[in-house]
Amino acid sequence: MDPLSEVLSLLKPQSHVSSGFDAGGDWSLHFAIRNDVIKCYAVLSGGCWLVLDGLAPLWLTAGECFVLPGGRPFRLTSDVALPPSDAKTAFPPATPGGIVTINGGGGLFLVGSRFTVSGRNAGRLLGMMPPVVHIRGDAEQAALRWSLERMRQELREAQAGGHLVAQHLAHMMLVQALRLHLAHQGSTDVGWFAALADPQMATAISAIHADPARRWTLQDLARHVGMSRSVFAGRFKQKLGETPMEYITRWRMLLAAERLENSDDPLSVIAPDLGYESESAFSTAFKRVMCQPPRVFRNRPVATLLAAG
Repeated sequence: MDPLSEVLSLLKPQSHVSSGFDAGGDWSLHFAIRNDVIKCYAVLSGGCWLVLDGLAPLWLTAGECFVLPGGRPFRLTSDVALPPSDAKTAFPPATPGGIVTINGGGGLFLVGSRFTVSGRNAGRLLGMMPPVVHIRGDAEQAALRWSLERMRQELREAQAGGHLVAQHLAHMMLVQALRLHLAHQGSTDVGWFAALADPQMATAISAIHADPARRWTLQDLARHVGMSRSVFAGRFKQKLGETPMEYITRWRMLLAAERLENSDDPLSVIAPDLGYESESAFSTAFKRVMCQPPRVFRNRPVATLLAAG
């Protein structure tokens, strides 16, 4: 499994609400989202502004898509100068399907889905993604456009099985948007996606994910990607903001968290499966990365950990 698929599999995104939004005239809505939610939107016609704190406003037009990986409130508006209203006043709570119309519609048609993510390490996994993924319209978006048009049809026409089809389409939209974001990373970009877009760094990350229990050394990884040890270490740190050994440990702990949450495997089994010779060595590493001992993590409520993550 490739690294992006692995991360999404650990997040277990489930689409609960897919709906359309048809707005006209002057309008401005403020959306507050939980930190265990991913939102994915696409503009099918017209345009609007996306406003997030700390980022310049983004003008979105037909064919463009954006993904918000979790936690940050945002605003959609026809004019950034307009004071916003609470989106809850326009959108019925947790209602799948259908189209919400504001001011008679006609100025913007947008489709979107809300995904809840699960797992005690969801906050850390979402932290590997950028605060906003903005996909601009171009010729490479055929698969995404197909999903969007099918979503519009499913929302407009109440057909048998439409809710289930919309859920599957929403997952396709999410993966396709992240895939396109990955394909358009620049050479100076920084972060996990930027590293995956670098062929040699992607090779190293894929090798780590394929065999997390291996006793990787810096020399092993450098040789694996055909680079000198010093050049490889420097580029990895530049792209990800952490050393290869730090990344290996963090990925192992994310895998361990998944096992602790979803299996009854004892530490004596999990530790060697992730490359640790003893429970104590594993427990020390887990506490350092996850800020608590593995046994405490296993028994701690998920909601508390999501808030902490």
